[in-house]
Amino acid sequence: MKLRPALLSVFAAMVLTTLLVIQTTPAQTAPRRIEVTAKRFNFTPGDITLKKGEPVVLLLKSVDVAHGISFKEFGVQTKVGKRQTSELAFTPDKTGTFVGHCSVFCGSGHGTMEFTLHVVD
Repeated sequence: MKLRPALLSVFAAMVLTTLLVIQTTPAQTAPRRIEVTAKRFNFTPGDITLKKGEPVVLLLKSVDVAHGISFKEFGVQTKVGKRQTSELAFTPDKTGTFVGHCSVFCGSGHGTMEFTLHVVD
């Protein structure tokens, strides 16, 4: 019968450990969602500030022709059709100022269509 108290002690230790792990594990938060409108030849808003390590989803909406956006530094891009919406989900892993560009030719001002991300700690 000496085995029973030992098993109860082991079980109690396992339960306590599980509770401690659950309490100290941070809850995952939903990604921050930011709506960005693409229209010849600009993005609105034209710049945003993000926190390093925090997930974000850019909701890219076109109000006229097809557009896109790419950030080479983060290896992400998306395209959006004429009057459509697209989502670009990523987690910034470095700080600084990064300029994204329209990645779908949208007319004569295409080369000037930029979107700026400011990523801070």
